[in-house]
Amino acid sequence: MECEIKEIKVTAQGESETPMRMRVRSGKFEMIIDEPENMGGTNMGPSPIQVLLMSLAGCINITGHQVAKQRGMKLRGMKIKIDGNMNPCTFIGCSYEERAGFQTINLKVEPNFENATKEEIDSWLKETEERCPVTDNIKNMTKVNLG
Repeated sequence: MECEIKEIKVTAQGESETPMRMRVRSGKFEMIIDEPENMGGTNMGPSPIQVLLMSLAGCINITGHQVAKQRGMKLRGMKIKIDGNMNPCTFIGCSYEERAGFQTINLKVEPNFENATKEEIDSWLKETEERCPVTDNIKNMTKVNLG
């Protein structure tokens, strides 16, 4: 399949409202990212790491439907559950022995296909994971230029 689009630039911008809360915008969408009260926030929105997992769920959903459509599979929908394990000590500043982010992320996808074999579903899931941009950014070292 030949793609006509070679690059898409995605932007987001934000302004802090408090030390733990930021109002962010991307395109025509706006949301508040905050921390829970036990982390010093006001719990007015999801935390940055919750947004990451929510993004992963949304991207797996979109990519999975695209892959199914291209394969001629009838995907009625899916349920996705994600959890991640992390040690907040690096973020808080009490220890620097572990990475600041998730040590592991567990992703469970329950697709609802019409007449698909286990082998077809397994192959679909593998391709979905490989083609999901958010999964790719989490699994691979994406260069981040901070300035």
